Amino acid sequence: MGSCWEGIDESRLLIAPAPGAYGDGSAIFLSLRHPKSGVRTSYLLCNGLLQELHWFKQPYGSWFLGDYVSEDGSLYTATPIDPVFIMLPLFEDARMKKGDDPGKFRQLDEILFLNDYPGYQQLFSIAKDCMEIVCESKEIGSTKFFRLDDKKVFAWLHYKVCQLKQTLPALDQNYAAREEKDTLADSVSILGEYLKDDPWLKLLCDHFKLNLPEAKRIAADIEVCPSAIESPVGSSNFSQGKNTSEKKTGRNVKQAKKVKVETESRNIKEMFSRASRRRN
Repeated sequence: MGSCWEGIDESRLLIAPAPGAYGDGSAIFLSLRHPKSGVRTSYLLCNGLLQELHWFKQPYGSWFLGDYVSEDGSLYTATPIDPVFIMLPLFEDARMKKGDDPGKFRQLDEILFLNDYPGYQQLFSIAKDCMEIVCESKEIGSTKFFRLDDKKVFAWLHYKVCQLKQTLPALDQNYAAREEKDTLADSVSILGEYLKDDPWLKLLCDHFKLNLPEAKRIAADIEVCPSAIESPVGSSNFSQGKNTSEKKTGRNVKQAKKVKVETESRNIKEMFSRASRRRN
């Protein structure tokens, strides 16, 4: 479903599940740390599912937003992301591991408390359900404690690599024609976009006998949609939009550019009334 999330000074077009279509009917933007870079990045929590935002910009295009024309034809899309990727760095830091010491068990509300990032508090119920796949847990009374487990994390990452390695050839004929080792390297590289080099990406490269610098280079060459870092999309007022673009680019933009603010957007009724007055 295409929707416009209207901010105070500007409008942006977002393609995302409609709140209420599936789930609890809620939608909110969250400002979280990117799991690899640590840069503040916008995510969408919609119907209880965490979504990452991507940004597209065609060289020529505009949008009809209700009875307005937005001259900026940029587009945001929201796609599901496994929340374990997002929370893995927090749980890694929270256990305070030193050497061979496995670290400490911590309460979930302690792990998700981060200064200047209140959005993590919105992920409490999600973390409670999904993080046991990579954590040890124990209960004392009515309180549950979590500690990241290296073996569980590796098993989860290994599964992700194998799953992606099987999926890529079915998505693109170029992958289907490649050698198995090359597809494996691509799979690890794609996951590496969401993992810190040390320890997790290095651990995967060592296990699959891949060269870490080469894997990072492959990841840089893979064309992915730019993430919505410091996204300007605003509050949650929806309006339908239609694209008026006549040209399409053959490749996605590799690097996110500064989003252009719509300037001189016009009320479409006003445009037609002015044209009518000129004819008269």
